[in-house]
Amino acid sequence: MSYREVYGAWKSDPESFWLDMCEGIEWEKKPSKALFTKKKPFYSWFDDGLVNTCWNAVDRHVNSGRGDQPAIIYDSPVTGVKSKITYSELLIQVSKVAGALVKLGVETGDRVVIYMPMIPEAVVAMLACNRMGAIHSVVFGGFASRELAVRIDDAQPKCILSASCGIEPNRLVTYKPLLDEAINLASSKPQSCLIFQRKECSAELIVGRDFDWKETVAAAEPIDCIPLPGNHPLYILYTSGTTGQPKGVIRPSGGHLVALNWTMKNFYGVEPGEVFWAASDVGWVVGHSYICYAPLIHGNTTVLYEGKPVGTPDAGAFWRVISENKVSTLFTAPTAFRAIKRDDPDAILLKNYDMSCFKTLFLAGERADPDTLYWAERNLKVPVIDHWWQTETGWPITGNPIGIEMLPIKHGSSFVPMPGYDIQILDTEGNELPRGQLGSITVKLPLPPGNFPTLWNADQRYIESYLDEFPGYYNTGDAGYMDENGYVYIMARTDDVINVAGHRLSTGGLEEVIASHPDVAECAVIGAADKLKGQIPMGFVCLNAGSEEKKEQVIPECIKLIREKIGPVAAFKQAVVVDRLPKTRSGKILRGTMVKIANGEEFNTPATIDDPVILDEITEKLATIGYPKV
Repeated sequence: MSYREVYGAWKSDPESFWLDMCEGIEWEKKPSKALFTKKKPFYSWFDDGLVNTCWNAVDRHVNSGRGDQPAIIYDSPVTGVKSKITYSELLIQVSKVAGALVKLGVETGDRVVIYMPMIPEAVVAMLACNRMGAIHSVVFGGFASRELAVRIDDAQPKCILSASCGIEPNRLVTYKPLLDEAINLASSKPQSCLIFQRKECSAELIVGRDFDWKETVAAAEPIDCIPLPGNHPLYILYTSGTTGQPKGVIRPSGGHLVALNWTMKNFYGVEPGEVFWAASDVGWVVGHSYICYAPLIHGNTTVLYEGKPVGTPDAGAFWRVISENKVSTLFTAPTAFRAIKRDDPDAILLKNYDMSCFKTLFLAGERADPDTLYWAERNLKVPVIDHWWQTETGWPITGNPIGIEMLPIKHGSSFVPMPGYDIQILDTEGNELPRGQLGSITVKLPLPPGNFPTLWNADQRYIESYLDEFPGYYNTGDAGYMDENGYVYIMARTDDVINVAGHRLSTGGLEEVIASHPDVAECAVIGAADKLKGQIPMGFVCLNAGSEEKKEQVIPECIKLIREKIGPVAAFKQAVVVDRLPKTRSGKILRGTMVKIANGEEFNTPATIDDPVILDEITEKLATIGYPKV
């Protein structure tokens, strides 16, 4: 079947479509129907089925003869450790850790916070929780104590699983003091903590509350999977908002299994047994969906990488991991490739590795500018697929479903909607816009299986945050347009669409032009307040390695490019060269914080920022061109 036929089959009979997709999952009791609407707008899927995620991710593969296949490849350039865990070995580890949780008093429905670095035990912990029915909430390792405390108070975990430390390229992050302080700050106290002691540093355990991972797990009895209702929450994942209370996204078990299993073959085009690598972190939604769950549910080998795209040791790190481990498919963020391109613009290090195993590169997490796409295509000589989804959805909203059909590539587009997503581009009044016009990207309700049905203990906040602005639709918070062929273009967050003297401009469109300059590694554009025009665009430009001596001429050339390709209406006249852009640990540029600096407004340093020192550089560079205006 073609993409159009598959999408049409869903649209004409969504109930039958999703029930058919259930056949790829092993159920203790199959659901009687797909969609449950009694509590709308809190739609749910497969409620009366009984299923277990861990069974589908581990046990069934051992039972079907895949036990000797590697389930996890652990590659840690920061420690020099490389190892493989087969499905049979994973089954033993997961069932024992689940037994340890039961021994610590954790029951079905209890919450367990996982605060761990990128080590195999983090994935084992996630699987162990859903094996015995606990709801896990993974908090990105190294988050400050205050942010961890906020999440502890919201989830109210009975147990916390952590490690003694995380390891960055140039420093060791001791987790236990951060965890202890978070528990002191939190009103809700866990009954116990299970601590994995890494050889790089040992943590002091508090008698009566803290337990040694290895000792406790060794003494535990392995337990079997517990069948759970299809709408049982698998996990809570807090969105990495920069202000206010984080939102706890809930992921129901049944829909999550069905959707993720479908994407591996139909969307990412991988077969069971192939090596799939999502170069992210288990603390983010990509790590949940495509490091831990989807590859294992589908019977693939997943790569767990404790390192960086550059600096561990160089810009050839990704090529080494792909070559050594026979990776067929890589999924990462565009920011990773911009970092590689900046350090090694001519891809000289790529020539050191045999990449014949590599089939496809997928990019998501932020807008992939065409220049980065061209660079990757030119050097890797494989399809480079941009796709778009969110923490809330858990799997792709739009993309190129190469397992069904390789659609024509349009650089700058995140391709077409996947089954389950009826995308509408709306104006501020909720009217559908003509093709090609910029507006709010929305999805007609109900959202498909695997998406969030609500927020943890916050139904009203769910409605106010996502449903109120456009009744009957999920508001993605992203702005863009759809072309005449149904291809979707994500241009900016809705808040990042700037209004220059009455003209609505997308920051993504401006960034696309600047990024086309041969000396630009990456860039960001914000809208700074202006008394005359309302807002004016301001650019921040990072240069490729070897281009530093051209910094004086790059800015005038970028301004000229904007004038030529977008026009004088953009009023683009201000830009600075910076060494780095402020980003979250997941790679998203903190444009909102940069706007506040440019406007002279007070701001809190976001808890998710990768390196707070960068904000000082941004402040200093803006001062050189007279910002903030006094």
